[in-house]
Amino acid sequence: MSLTLRTISREQHLAYIQSLPSASHMQVPAWADVKAEWRSESLGWFDKSGELVGVGLVLYRQLPKIKRYLAYLPEGPVINWFAPNLTDWLEPMLAHLKHQGAFSVKMGPPVIIRRWEASSIKAGIQNPDVKRLRDIEADFIEPRAFEVADKLRRMGWQQGEDGGAGFGDVQPRYVYQVPLANRSLEEVHKNFNQLWRRNIKKAEKAGVEVVQGGYQDLAEWQRLYEITAVRDHFRPRPLSYFQRMWTALNTEDPNRMRLYFARHNGVNLSAATMLIVGGHVWYSYGASDNIGREVRPSNAMQWRMLRDAYALGATVYDLRGISDSLDETDHLFGLIQFKVGTGGQAAEYLGEWDFPLNKLLHKALDIYMSRR
Repeated sequence: MSLTLRTISREQHLAYIQSLPSASHMQVPAWADVKAEWRSESLGWFDKSGELVGVGLVLYRQLPKIKRYLAYLPEGPVINWFAPNLTDWLEPMLAHLKHQGAFSVKMGPPVIIRRWEASSIKAGIQNPDVKRLRDIEADFIEPRAFEVADKLRRMGWQQGEDGGAGFGDVQPRYVYQVPLANRSLEEVHKNFNQLWRRNIKKAEKAGVEVVQGGYQDLAEWQRLYEITAVRDHFRPRPLSYFQRMWTALNTEDPNRMRLYFARHNGVNLSAATMLIVGGHVWYSYGASDNIGREVRPSNAMQWRMLRDAYALGATVYDLRGISDSLDETDHLFGLIQFKVGTGGQAAEYLGEWDFPLNKLLHKALDIYMSRR
């Protein structure tokens, strides 16, 4: 199958994404507007008959002082990763990006290698010999994913160093997902652990209400998010980022991004953003106050978001990144514990891969990034 690659319009790009069951929210054209500090381009792969068969959103970040770029395809490109002729897809992309001045390419194949059920993870947490997720035997393995990794290595791609933590500027390698396809809401609820079910009941009894917010409520979201940042020691994104995200994504599709608040006696205690692309729904950012935790607002909010995702016909509710550490002293352990309570599955992606088009500049970037 001979493929050609060229720049496509945002309209072509969006129409193709809309024709799929789902794709990453970082591969929709509007994501380019969210990442305003990067230059962007929509790429399209065409087959012999001229039909569009794959797309990719490329973000270009310029190196200081010189006109050379890091080309980044977050959680993309959106192509047939299991195609036997993967080289025919990726070679034209590398040639094109090199022509555009890229010195290095980073991509994140949206390919899952392994999945672990909540019950297996719980057993792992209780086993003192188990330190990481990968120490537990997976409940599902995708053999074709190993072939993809093998092909990429042979082509000269290098697996990115994510240290397993899956946070920072790179996309998370490990995520937590609640499958919704072919399941009733009762089944989903029954799969929650006892603590989750108890907390949902507690919030209901206390009169916690969960409401959807709009653009005008983003300042209130920011208030809760900044409280969270202080508590959890991370640098918060500015309000302007979320305003841009809301405007860009919901201009493209009025139901792309949602905002939720859990409130008690008229006071907002926790908040979250939700992203929707086809059948894939993400819990994207979360925030909570230091007060009112006893009425369990976060559990109530997640249960409402999950029900809304189900009502939208979603096949998966994605709680995004987790660390692969199962060590109870790890500062990210509470996060996996909270997410495992939903009874879903941990999933491991292939991770991010780099192709140095100019080895010297690629190395210089590595050194620059490690000093930041």
